[in-house]
Formats: sequence, structure tokens, C-alpha cells
Amino acid sequence: MGSQTIREELCKYARKTVSNKLVVGPGGNISARLDGKMYLSPSGFALDEIEPEQWVEVDIESGSVQDKGLRPSSEVLMHLYAYRVNPAIGAIVHTHPPYCIAFTLVERTLPVMFPDQAALVGKTTYVPYVLPTTDKLADAVAAEVNDYSTILLGNHGLVTTGRNLREAYYRTEVVEESAKIYLIARAIREPKALTDEEHREIASLESEAYRIQLLQKMK
Repeated sequence: MGSQTIREELCKYARKTVSNKLVVGPGGNISARLDGKMYLSPSGFALDEIEPEQWVEVDIESGSVQDKGLRPSSEVLMHLYAYRVNPAIGAIVHTHPPYCIAFTLVERTLPVMFPDQAALVGKTTYVPYVLPTTDKLADAVAAEVNDYSTILLGNHGLVTTGRNLREAYYRTEVVEESAKIYLIARAIREPKALTDEEHREIASLESEAYRIQLLQKMK
């Protein structure tokens, strides 16, 4: 896979995040790793406005930016630190989904409640509010990415990682749906979570293993 392909993939999933109302305005940022570089959304752009050539190339080890006249997202450190501590991460999606943000205002632990959540996401962790765009937020996220692929940020949003953009993006959709389901159910009574045994049973299904394999493919 070359840089042009990854740039086109970034545009595809950037537009999905906007069309599915996972961000508004110039909010959110996404990136993908390729050959020691990451390609990150530029600062100040709505994600659905970014053209393939506008994704900012950043060297992961040094943090140096290829000069194109565009600045990388203000959350550049969060992406860099995550890639540095976990070489298995191929893509990062940071969004501001409304149900996820609402969930962090009233709760911290998002239970595993249904099969897609169990199979595609598993457990989601929570990081209390940290000032955005700072090295403190980058450190807080980096401390979790070896153990969790989905991280709720208190009063802020959601960070998901994956082996590729497709996996990271679909984890975003599933966590947002999970937060929505939880809040709807919680308005009536305490939601019933899956037990650890039920969670393991879902993870062991051959059909779920096949879906996970498909998510590892870019297209």
C-alpha cells in the first residue's frame, strides 16, 4: 500500500465520520500509519473537506512535519504517543460523538451489553477530563492503548484504534451505539450487561472470528 492509497482511505473514513454525525464542524481528527510515518488530518479543517493531498505527513519517531503549508491537527501529540507505544496500531480515530460525550457526563464504566459490542470492541476504558491538545492528554491516552482499543474521554469524546482505518472507524460506530443504548435503557432501569462468560462465548464464535478477519482488510 502506498501513501496515495492511505490518503484516499483517510478521506473515505473522514467523510463517514461527518455523515454519521460523529463530529461537527472542524472537530475530531483521524490518522493512519505507513512506513514509519503517520498521515494526520490538518488543523482547522472539517474532516469531510480534506482532499487526499492535504493529509499531513508526520515522522512518528522524530515528530517532524513535512512542510506543505498545512499544520497537523492540534491533537498531533496524542496520535504520535499512541503510535510510539503500540506498534500494532495502524489507525486512530478521534471523534466527538454526542452519546459518548453524554455518557461521560454521568457515568464512567460502559458495560458490554450486546454481541457486536462484545465481538468488535470488548471493554472500553475511561480517562477523566484532561485539557485537549496537551501532552497530558497524549500521555493519558498512550497509557491505555496497549490494553484497550476504545477510550472514552471525559467531557470530550472518544478515541478508537485499530489495525487499519476500517477497524478503528467501526469501533467508533459501535461504541457510540453502545453509549446510546445504555442511556436509553438507564432511563428506565439499570441495564443488564453480558456476563464475562457470555462475553467469552461470543468472542469464541467462528462467525465473529470471520468478521474480525474482514475488518483487517482495508477495503
